[in-house]
Parts: sequence; C-alpha cells; structure tokens
Amino acid sequence: MEKLLLIDGNSIAFRAFFALPPLSNSNGLHTNAILGFTNILLRLIEEQKPTHFLVAFDAGKITFRHADYKEYKGGRAKTPPELSEQFPVLRELLRAFNISQLELNGYEADDIIGTLTRLADEQKMEVVVVSGDKDMLQLVSDHVTVALTIKGISQVELYDPAQIKERYGLIPNQIIDLKGLMGDVSDNIPGIPGVGEKTALKLLQQYGTVEEVLLHANEVPGKIKEKIIEHAEDAKMSKVLATIFREVPIELKLEDIKFIGHDAPALTQLFRKLEFKQIMERMNLTGTPNEDVSKEHIECIIIDEAGLPRFIQTLSSIEALHVEIAGDNPHAANLVGLSFFAADICYYLPFEILVSKHAGAVRDWLADDKISKQMYDVHRAELALHWRDISLKGVEFDVLLAAYLLDPTESSLSLSGLTQKYALPVIAEGD
Repeated sequence: MEKLLLIDGNSIAFRAFFALPPLSNSNGLHTNAILGFTNILLRLIEEQKPTHFLVAFDAGKITFRHADYKEYKGGRAKTPPELSEQFPVLRELLRAFNISQLELNGYEADDIIGTLTRLADEQKMEVVVVSGDKDMLQLVSDHVTVALTIKGISQVELYDPAQIKERYGLIPNQIIDLKGLMGDVSDNIPGIPGVGEKTALKLLQQYGTVEEVLLHANEVPGKIKEKIIEHAEDAKMSKVLATIFREVPIELKLEDIKFIGHDAPALTQLFRKLEFKQIMERMNLTGTPNEDVSKEHIECIIIDEAGLPRFIQTLSSIEALHVEIAGDNPHAANLVGLSFFAADICYYLPFEILVSKHAGAVRDWLADDKISKQMYDVHRAELALHWRDISLKGVEFDVLLAAYLLDPTESSLSLSGLTQKYALPVIAEGD
C-alpha cells in the first residue's frame, strides 16, 4: 500500500534544537538539531515505511497572510544563530536520504503540506503528517493522520478523526474555528480575549462554527458575550489566518516524491563530517567508506619465520608501526604483535616471531633512537614492550596525542574510531 509521509521541517528542527543539549563537532558546527532530526527520520522510516516522502520548509517570514494582518507571527523570537547554521546541513541530510524537500515564497510549510494532503486524499492514498503544530489537525481525514510531537521529539500523538472527536469533541475542520475563537499566542493570532480552550470548545459544541457563535452572541451568558460582540471581526480574521491554504501552485506531482531509500556513501560522508558515530553503527555504515577511498585498500602480509629475512630488509622503509596489546593494563596485558606500515603494505609480526632468535634486527630497529618512528599510543606501547625486555625509542609522532590536541572533547580516541572519523584506508589481509 502506498503511504505518503510529510514532515513540517521548521517545526521539527526547532523542537529538535530545543529538546537536545548544545552539541557540536570538532570543527565547531552545532549539530543538536541535525542529530534530533536524523533520529526522528530514522524512526519514522522504520515505523511508517513510506513509499512517498517530502519535508516542507517555510521559505521566509513574509507570507500572503501578512497582507491581511501585518502582525501575523510578529511576536516570535529571532531564530538562534546556532540553529540557523544547521538548516543548510539539514537540507544536505535530506538529499543524502533521498527525501524530497520543498519551500515556496509567500507560503508556509503548512500550506505545502495541506495541498499535498488534499492531492493524496483525492487519490485515497494514506498520509501521515508530522509536526508540532496543532493547526495541522484540521487536515485530518479518513486517509490523513497527523502525528503531533510532544516532549520534544521523543514521543508523538497520532490523531485521526476519532482521536480528534475524543480529545476535543470536534470534527477536524472545526479546529480552524477553535483557533478563531481562542487565538494563538505563538502565531500572534488575536482570537477573542478571555476565550480559552475550555470556553471555545463549549461554544463550538453548542454552535458549531465561529460564524454561528457570532450570530448567537446574545445568547451567551456573562461577560463573554460582550467580548464576542466587541471582537467579532478579530474572530473572523483569526479563523482566516488559522486556515491552511490547500491550493498552493505546486509543480511536483505525487509520483515525483517517491522514496527510494538513502544514499549510503553520501550519508556516510556526511555523518563522518558531523561525527555521528552511533548513528553510523545503527545504520551499519561504519564499514562503508566514502567515494574518495572506496577502492583504496592496504595489503597486509603476516610475517612468519620464513618471511622474516625478507621483512628485515624492508625496515629502512617503514613509515609507522602499531603495538597490539590485549588487555587494559599495559603492565600485565598480553602483547599480541606489531604492525609495520611501508609503501602501501602492512606487515604483521606476531609476538612469538618478534622474540625469536632470528628477529634481533627487528628489536634493534625498535631500540634505535636515531630512527624516526610514528605510532599510536606510544606510552602504552613502551610499557608493554618494556616488560618483555624490548626497548622502544625514536618515536617522534603519536597519533593518540595528535587526536587529543585536535579535539580534547572527543570521548573516544580509539584507533578504530579515528580510522572511521578521518576516513582512512581499509586493510585487506594478504599472504
């Protein structure tokens, strides 16, 4: 069955930004809204399994509604710059997910979503709309469900006609009348002063629409009657402002927004830049190199007694080495072996070969302080080798120390983690 998933991009981005603590990558790019947005995308794709997918954004602050009411949304605070800088990356994220996105000058994301739900509803296509804005409830129908985010973005409430009837005692289209009577502080829609949700619901359950409430204003008891009569024009205007426009001139057709699944290389490259390690593991992208290194492998040769003489001849060309230790405590842990890198070839020397009588030249090479060496975690390596009566000298560059200096806030500086973060080549075992 075909299913269209529509997301109110600005609403979800704002909620993600304020739901998560401040986060940034090692280059200083703020990432909390991107992380929250990514998580909700993954959850929705898994739960809803959409065949069609689009995220709608507001194109700017001025819409056709401002022609009738210049103060529309006038009370909203300026978007924090920490969030503004994340919107271009959010759009890049959607491209990597192969999710369609759309914004149109003069219209809000609500209007784009409203138009697409109408088109899908006419074809009896199942639609799920995701937003934090209750205005979207007016779009609910037998084929359209609205998922309202609550408590940030971690939970949603699903509304179909039955849920709206149970929650408000109204049909979906009356949500517009509800906003017309009570207004909306967040959108700077005035409504009728003194009429809150409880009073508005009572009036609508009795009279049905804003227009009927105004016609029967004299029947309303107490001071509310005076408020209704005095602010009748405000109520009419508020209803118009709250009505989602569902005739936006969208050139896209439903077949143009089919969802074909994500682009793994593009997502991998983006997540590496954002340093979203857990999401990469969750999506099984940790072993998917980006396009720049997808064909680059390093041959690894395991050295045995027979191959030791030939390996010793290559020591002068060794560029880097790594000491592999099993265990957390280098004073007592098992020393597994050493890896040496030279000219796109990795040589692996098991510990039992290193301590053999024929490997004296290798041990001398390790102990020579005149030979420059590069490696990872020199302190740990020195200790492990020391307890085996093997000296290590001449190390001039430590990858672990360099990684820490680049980003002292990084919680995990494992060699495998750094390999993924900086998109290093893959080692392939040879003979």
